[in-house]
Amino acid sequence: MAYRASVSTLLAELIAASSEVATTSSRNAKTARLASLLQTLGPDELPTALGLLRGEPRQGRIGIGYASAFGTSVEPAADPKLTVAEVDGYFDRLQESTGPGSQARRARLLGELFERATRDEQDFLRRSLTGEVRQGALAGILTEAVARAFAIPPAVVRRASMLQADLGEVARVAATKGEEGLLTIGLRVLSPIQPMLASPGASISESIKGPTSVEWKLDGARIQVHRLGEVVTVYTRNLNDITARMPEVVAVAVDLEVGAVVLDGEAMALRADGTPQPFQETMSRFGTEERAFAEVPVVPFFFDILHLDGNDLIDVPLRERLVTLEKIVPSERRVPRITTAEVADAESFAQGALAAGQEGVMIKDLDSRYEAGRRGKTWRKVKPVHTYDLVVLAAEWGHGRRSGYLSNIHLGARDDTTGEFVMVGKTFKGMTDEILAWQTEYFPTLAVDRDQWTVHLRPEQVVEVAIDGVQVSTRYPGGVALRFARVKRYRSDKRPEEADTIQTLRALLG
Repeated sequence: MAYRASVSTLLAELIAASSEVATTSSRNAKTARLASLLQTLGPDELPTALGLLRGEPRQGRIGIGYASAFGTSVEPAADPKLTVAEVDGYFDRLQESTGPGSQARRARLLGELFERATRDEQDFLRRSLTGEVRQGALAGILTEAVARAFAIPPAVVRRASMLQADLGEVARVAATKGEEGLLTIGLRVLSPIQPMLASPGASISESIKGPTSVEWKLDGARIQVHRLGEVVTVYTRNLNDITARMPEVVAVAVDLEVGAVVLDGEAMALRADGTPQPFQETMSRFGTEERAFAEVPVVPFFFDILHLDGNDLIDVPLRERLVTLEKIVPSERRVPRITTAEVADAESFAQGALAAGQEGVMIKDLDSRYEAGRRGKTWRKVKPVHTYDLVVLAAEWGHGRRSGYLSNIHLGARDDTTGEFVMVGKTFKGMTDEILAWQTEYFPTLAVDRDQWTVHLRPEQVVEVAIDGVQVSTRYPGGVALRFARVKRYRSDKRPEEADTIQTLRALLG
């Protein structure tokens, strides 16, 4: 199929496809409908369209929050005439509107955009601006749709999107240059890539199959560090640039005897005895630039190397990457690890991690490649208790000592098939006074509905919970309920699409 450099696709056509996708639970049907839509778009429209479908504008943050998006009320247009390209132009101008008077300019631009939109288009734009487009078009399905639309193997599209960290740009290359163009996309130093993720492991004995790398699972926050010459950048697991907040990490990277390097690791705030500070202390350095560095100094520890002096290493087996890492990074800045095939040795090593205040261990296949963005089975995380990352769907007002606080939270697991969140339980256990105060202040900013007892939320906030297991349930639509769930911590460093799945929890039933 030949693609024009630009076409004038109506926003209404994209909304129609989104609505159709929302009405089916079939992953294959979702993929087929989205692929059909992508084939009608010009390459220059693809980044905008994919951003709108995901509720993540191509421009990133453009200064329009929930209050502005849903508080702007103007008479809608009678007929659909607004194009995808025109929406993109408005988003560009909204993002560029900064400085004195920017709030008024954004309000005027948003009003102009909504005046040109029909009622359905206004609703879709509001939801897209606030991440509320929940028709099941998550990154995985959209990646498959790009592959199907342009007749390219899904693995090629997946790898390109993980390295590019921008599925819209990958789709543009797929439309104009095909598979050959995607294969030229490689890791770019100073441009972040999606981190490789681990799956939960039931036990060390079940996770070790022959010689294996066993490393401490640190109670820190994931970082990705890039250096090119004297320039260093530091990114979170969500690919946010936090270089200015991590001078200690930058100093470590600058001291390495390399010209170009990309490292994967963790940052932790430590006590004087070397044990980790509470996770929230580490995250305080990620969330604000005002906090003085001396108050919460952080230390980087690295466990993988993805690039060195012009050579990408993501397709090199882990055993070789570890050898390279040991040559480049001093031992005190590496995550403690051993290589063993003996369960007893691994369990003893894990006890040492726990005694040092860490979470557990990571069990990694020595032949594993670095599959950016994937939660595969070659990396396993083993902790002494079952912990899972779920999403808060609602919060109930407390009683007694907790009167006036949002307390009992509704927990949702992600359905890997539909992209929706399925409720699996509630809990108020494990919440400190600080957590109660924080969620009472923060959760109303995520509210989509409320009644006398409950505030229903946009599914954005990830929470790590510990459970003793799951049980069959007819009460919850997913068919399982959590047993003795308690809050471990809130994960502001994780996106809702990184939450654990209902399929993972069902597997615990055996």
